[in-house]
This record gives sequence, C-alpha cells and structure tokens, in this order.
Amino acid sequence: MEFGTLYLGLAVVFGLFMAWGIGANDVANAMGTSVGSGAIRFRQAIIIAAVFEMAGAILAGGEVTRTIRKDIVDVSSLSGTPELLVYGMLSSLLAAAIWLLLATRRGWPVSTTHSIIGAMVGFSIAGIGVDAVNWGKVGTITLSWIVSPVFAGTIAYALFSSVQWLVIDTPDPVAKARKYVPGYIFLVGFVISMVTLVKGLKHVGLELSVMQSVVIAIGIGVGIAVVGAWLIHRLTPGTGDDPDVHHVSMEQIFAILMVFTAIGMAFAHGSNDVANAIGPVAAVIGIVQSGGDIAVHSATPIWVLLLGGVGIVIGLATFGHRVMATIGRGITELTPSRGFAAELGAASTLVLASGTGLPISATQTLVGAVLGVGFARGIGALRLDVVRTIFLSWAVTLPAGAVLSITFFFLFQLVLG
Repeated sequence: MEFGTLYLGLAVVFGLFMAWGIGANDVANAMGTSVGSGAIRFRQAIIIAAVFEMAGAILAGGEVTRTIRKDIVDVSSLSGTPELLVYGMLSSLLAAAIWLLLATRRGWPVSTTHSIIGAMVGFSIAGIGVDAVNWGKVGTITLSWIVSPVFAGTIAYALFSSVQWLVIDTPDPVAKARKYVPGYIFLVGFVISMVTLVKGLKHVGLELSVMQSVVIAIGIGVGIAVVGAWLIHRLTPGTGDDPDVHHVSMEQIFAILMVFTAIGMAFAHGSNDVANAIGPVAAVIGIVQSGGDIAVHSATPIWVLLLGGVGIVIGLATFGHRVMATIGRGITELTPSRGFAAELGAASTLVLASGTGLPISATQTLVGAVLGVGFARGIGALRLDVVRTIFLSWAVTLPAGAVLSITFFFLFQLVLG
C-alpha cells in the first residue's frame, strides 16, 4: 500500500498523543477522588496508574480493532478506497487528542469515549456521507449523558448516606469503621472484579457467564476484605476525648479502602478505555498490513497495547493534576469516606451498564457520583459554577470532535491524496 510506512508512523504518533490525553483527562478522573480526598498522594497515584493501567491494557485490552468503527460508522462503501479510511482514523485520533488537550488545560473532565466518537462521526460525514453514521447509536450515547450521572449519583448518595448512618454519625465512629469498612472493602473488590470480568476480559476472548463472573468476584472480594481488615487492625487510632481526633482516625480507615479502589479502577480503566487510543491505530495497522483490505480484523499487537499504556501514564504524570483538581476539590470537598462512596457508585454503574450494553462515559459517571455525595451533604456543599462549566464541556465534546475531525480529514486528503 502506497505511503504505508508513513500511515503507520502517523498512527503511532497520534495514538500516543491520544493515549496521553486519556491519561491526562480520563485517568485523572479515576484518580482524582483518591488524591483529592487525601487517601493517596499524586506520586502514589502515578505509581498505581503506571502498574495497574499498564497491566489492564496489556492483560485485558486485546481485541479492539473493531471497537468504535463497528458500532458508529458503516465503512463498507470504502472497500475500494481504503486510504480514505486511514485518513479517517488518523483525523479522528488527532481531533480527539487535541480536544482532550484543550479540555485538560481548562481542567474540564470530558469523556474520551465521546471525544473519539464525535471525531468518528465527523470523519464519516466528510468522507462517506451522513447516512453512514449510526444515528440511533449516537442518540443512545447522548441519552447516556443524563442517565449515567443520575444513576451513579443515586448509588453514591445511598452509599454515603449508609456511611453517615452506620459510621460517621455514631458515638464511636472509629469502632464502627473497624466493624463495617471490611464489608465496604468486599463491595469494592466485588464490583471492580465484575467490571473487569464482564467488560474487560472479553477483549482477550475469555467469555465468562454471569454466574461464573459473580462467583469469581465474590472470591476476590472476600480475599481483599481479609487483607483490608488486617491493615485496619494494624492502625493505631488517636486517643483522647476530642471528636476531631476520632474523626481523623475514622477517615484513615477509609483511606485504606480508597487505596484498593484506586488500584481496581486503574486496572479496569486500562483494560477498557485504552481502546479509545489504540483501536484506530490497530485499524490502520490492519489495513496497511493487509494491503488495503478493510474487512481484515487482526489481533492487536502487544506493542500497540504497550504504547497505549505508556501514553496514559505519561499523560497522568505530566498534565493530570489539572483535572484531578476539578474532580477532587472543585465540585465538592472530598474526604476518604466521601471519595469511597463516589468511586464505588461510579464502578457499580459501569458494571450495570456493561450488562445492559448502554455506552456510558466513565468520566460522566464519576462526576455524577461525586455530585451524589455532595447532595448527601446538602446542595450548599456543591460548587454549582464548576458543575455548570462541566456540563457545558460535555455538550461541546461531540461537535468539537466532529468539526476538528472534518478539518483534519480534508487536510490529509489534500496533502496525501
């Protein structure tokens, strides 16, 4: 295929750029609650992401060549002009990555999934035609802007309300935390395991039934709860009659819980959302290696998965602090107990969405969960101006990705066509 080496080189560069954007924005979301609540430090978040995002990407990020292209755009009419599909993939990657860069600079937690989908829609309109877009699927995605934050917020509200009732608003919150937090740790282990088993491992061809996934997740949850209970037992609580001392000791117990949550979310995110960066890269590789056959779907090379993982970690380390500040401190004040409720609410929503096939955004889900925790403390605990800006950035993401993608598509046609 003419210019094949150039196409591959551009795909790698743009894919790395997109992975960087995912790390700077999306991973910063997942880590923002843990860092913002004080459960872990920024450097610890980078280490956790480096290990577990990479593990998730390599171990469970496999067959993603058909990720977005299959559901959003019909490319069958391009069989005679495969270079147009290559231009489309390159323009989609570059458009989504630039939008993520712009959003991250402003501290906006936007959806990387919706960024790449908007870019794919733009390329399709410009390169194939309006009818090639699956508008029903796009409409469902738009509906998820409302459904996922509300659902996650409701779960997080209920979780934090239970924490307030069982632990915080009791005469001895430290003793109650020692009693109930292992149960919450079990929930974290169970839900995060379900995220990975139901949604993540299907990429490597490991198909488990729902019952098998539940049994395995229960076993993992029990094991993690035992480890958590041991760590809690080793904590030395503050002494004295000062309620603030007891409150700090109680939050230290929840901070242990947040470490488990951060690890689980990093692995689940690496196994799922790395596809947003490497899916189009893998598609370009398949087209070039097959000599222009767009129907060929080859397995994603390990080095491409590694590329996505490396880009994600670099993005978090270099630019992630901006979005972390929005999630961790900008929407509402978070403590480990509040951050736990937000992350578990978001993870639970991801599990349920995986089962129903609803294409929700991890970012919007987590923001909704943080809002739910804020509501549990009263509307005054929320910074509504920040929330308003976040909602506006969500509405702009799809059209921004589309406009940028159209621009780059015509540019690639002009320069390479």
